[in-house]
Amino acid sequence: MRNGGAVAGLALFAVVAALALAAPLLYAHSPWMMVGKPMLLPFADAKFVMGTDMLGRDVMAGLVHGARVSLLVGLVSTAAALTAGVVIGAVAGYAGGWLDDALMAFTEFFQTIPQLVMAVLVVAILSPTLPSIIGAIALVSWPPVARLVRGEFIALREREFVQAAVVIGQRPWRIIVSQILPNAMSPIIVMGSFMVATAILTEAALSFLGLGDRNYMSWGFMIGAARGVIRQSWWLSIGPGVAILLTVLAINLIGEGLNDALNPHLRQRGE
Repeated sequence: MRNGGAVAGLALFAVVAALALAAPLLYAHSPWMMVGKPMLLPFADAKFVMGTDMLGRDVMAGLVHGARVSLLVGLVSTAAALTAGVVIGAVAGYAGGWLDDALMAFTEFFQTIPQLVMAVLVVAILSPTLPSIIGAIALVSWPPVARLVRGEFIALREREFVQAAVVIGQRPWRIIVSQILPNAMSPIIVMGSFMVATAILTEAALSFLGLGDRNYMSWGFMIGAARGVIRQSWWLSIGPGVAILLTVLAINLIGEGLNDALNPHLRQRGE
């Protein structure tokens, strides 16, 4: 709470989350529905605060419903990526030896392929649906987590409290879960916050390229659909672009605040 930027980011993120949760109440009609005259300017009609697009769809309804998709994809894909990365990194870091080498070689294979390219290939092969988008983003996001967790486990596995757990006969899985993992959670939490922002950007890029789920309105799709009329109707691209900017900025500010709070060296320096 001492970090003003983090508090501002948290407040901004809370507003976006509240709008996403309240989307069905604020705009009960589908954001794909044509509800007004096409290409209305923002505030030209009290019913359409952000105007309408080329087909007469409410831009504000699209923004609010698009927030649901962005947050859902960001949070769920990050949770999946963190789970996979923590499991692989924990096993590699604690076991060491040939198992560590094999798991890290597997991790490096995924890191050699550009993330967006792999995500595009996976979504194109599986067909653009929300589950495939979430799975593709999780698939390209877990390797950095695995490497981070592995490094933390290597540093912690020789500590006295871990050796004491080994001496009293605790099983390896229990040592990993109850002794080492809680002490490695700080950097994992910080990385997870930044991964949510990256996942939102990746989903927007996929939707912009036409690989979004057409059953759900998204910010990336709105920008992609409006790029042909950006000179005449610039507000159609500005609205979702600013929404992405503010959401990602808020999450990054929260991540920096968590890093300051959970990193003892930064905390001591601030004091």
